[in-house]
Amino acid sequence: MSQKFQKTLKEQLELNGTGLHTGVEVNLILKPSEANTGIIFKRTDVEKSKNIIEASYKNVSSATLCTKIENSEGVSVSTVEHLMAAFYGEGIDNVLVEINGPELPIMDGSSFDFVDAIRSVGTEDQKSMKRIINVLKKTEVKDGDKFISIEPLDKDLIIDFEIVYKNPLIRTRRKEFKLSEADLNSIYNSRTFCLYEDIDQIINSGLAKGGSLENAIVVKENKILNENGLRNRHEFVSHKILDCLGDLMLSGNRIYGLIKTSQGGHLLTNKLLR
Repeated sequence: MSQKFQKTLKEQLELNGTGLHTGVEVNLILKPSEANTGIIFKRTDVEKSKNIIEASYKNVSSATLCTKIENSEGVSVSTVEHLMAAFYGEGIDNVLVEINGPELPIMDGSSFDFVDAIRSVGTEDQKSMKRIINVLKKTEVKDGDKFISIEPLDKDLIIDFEIVYKNPLIRTRRKEFKLSEADLNSIYNSRTFCLYEDIDQIINSGLAKGGSLENAIVVKENKILNENGLRNRHEFVSHKILDCLGDLMLSGNRIYGLIKTSQGGHLLTNKLLR
């Protein structure tokens, strides 16, 4: 399997589920697409003249608890990061994503179901070369104690991610992910998480209408409320790396560089790309 050529799906696949924040049931169809078309979202519940949204960092309209992209007509699709991370990790460059609602299904809170579906149909090489960003100089974005930076790295992507929580169970954790050597399955498998004390505020903000212990880890003080606990001991920080990988896919290219971040998230990653 070549790493130099662009890839798409061998055949279309279909998934369905509930949006984490909207609580809306949606159907998702992923279709093979021509080389150099990138990842395109198509809202099949919206009139044809307004329903195309390019998966680009330039189209990110909100980065609060998820990544939302929006076209010039105001039509949007949210929580794209887990599917985009699956595309990045599986080397997929060109896909048409048809969806009949405003938010991607959250599935189990990770990328596992997306990756499993992609692997079930397989990918195929296309005739065009992959487009790659080579970082030439260090760039950094700061927001108080939070920061994200990227600097040159030869023919690989490294994400060095630190999370800092006052919660006694999560605490401060740091993990380095190297794309060429990493166990991608442990990243794909890592679920989104939240603190129990934040749930009311999130719901009052109109979010997490579809959230449950079936699609998110909930931490209350020093206890995990999910019956089977964590899937791996790095699951918290690994999910943040998953989110970062998905948001980086919105560059429309592969990236060679060393990313370092502390308390990063959707907004900081988008600011770095911009």
